[in-house]
Amino acid sequence: MTREFHPFLIILLSAVIAITLLAVDMYLPAMPDIALSLGTHIGNVQQSLSIFLAAYASGMLLFGPLADQWGRRPLAIFGLSGFSLSSIGLIFANNIELFLTLRTTQAFCGAAATVVIPGIVRHLYQEHTAKGMSYLSMIMMLAPLLAPGIGSGILWFGEWRTIFAVLAIYGVLIFALVWKWLPEISQPINSDAPKKSTHFFSGYKVVFSNPQARPMIASMMFGSFAFFCFITAVSFLYIKYFGVSEQVFSLLFGVNVLFLMFANFINSRLVTRYGPLRMLRSGLAIGLISAIILCAVNYMELSIAYTVIAIAALMGSLTLMGTNSDAILLIKFPHNSGTTTAVSGTLRFGSGAFAGPLLAFFYTGTAMPFCFLMLAGVTGVLICQIWYWKVNKNLTVSH
Repeated sequence: MTREFHPFLIILLSAVIAITLLAVDMYLPAMPDIALSLGTHIGNVQQSLSIFLAAYASGMLLFGPLADQWGRRPLAIFGLSGFSLSSIGLIFANNIELFLTLRTTQAFCGAAATVVIPGIVRHLYQEHTAKGMSYLSMIMMLAPLLAPGIGSGILWFGEWRTIFAVLAIYGVLIFALVWKWLPEISQPINSDAPKKSTHFFSGYKVVFSNPQARPMIASMMFGSFAFFCFITAVSFLYIKYFGVSEQVFSLLFGVNVLFLMFANFINSRLVTRYGPLRMLRSGLAIGLISAIILCAVNYMELSIAYTVIAIAALMGSLTLMGTNSDAILLIKFPHNSGTTTAVSGTLRFGSGAFAGPLLAFFYTGTAMPFCFLMLAGVTGVLICQIWYWKVNKNLTVSH
């Protein structure tokens, strides 16, 4: 690690990334109240989530290369400023058009703040990037675990506008901490670094032209597709299909998040010893076994306990695959980390967008479409890792 590293900094970096996770999840319980207050259909309010994700992905595409050219600190400050101002504006939104516009700017500015974080982790941990990414993910997972409960709690004593007031206060607080503590790391890590191109798309060309990067990017996409299948189908699976209550659903969902955190903790302990590629493939092996078991127990219509156990193991394996594939890409492109993060983030959301339509297309009223799509996602990672192995083998032979 670099000498300016301080343990507090990884917590701060996690808190920066958490702004968008909180902005996505905290207002979900308030959607009916927002629709009533703004005099619109709830479908229009639900649309704000899709708009938020689209704006966030677009922002990453723009700000990723700019982070490599301008530096991380300026973009983080700009992004947190815009996120906080947009959150303040949402407190006073009095129609759905203004609400959707401010959600767009909130997501867009949030992307500027969060796209710089993996590059900073890469700088701090260098060859141990996977360990740093595991710490980051482990702390960051607290946001989706707590956010819906925080939003529901706020509604007990306040209205939906209070949720955005809390987000604004959080944004201002993180802005102040970033202003004081976040270092600038725009200088190349190595003295023999290649000269940066001023062409905006040059970073994307570097990433996509690398033969080793393409199968790793595809691995990340298939793993993300499986993860979003879970996010999309989990409420149907537990509440509608297995018939659990909303309170039990929250508990089971929390168990899955805890397994994600536990997998990141295990990865942070072992990745420096075994390396990110071996940890990725270990996660792949666990994921294949878990996905096959998930299909089998639902085909035999066994009790929900078997499904919960299989999903918990599968979610842990997906975080091993995702965290380590991201780390491998960041290590491979130390001077284009912002662009690499933009590629990963945009394609992750893009591949996840296929989950909903495919689940709807294969809908049967049972859990089997969900199980088979989860297995398909993990199988895709397997194919990509075989591709990666063949590329490395060919490169070794050619040299």
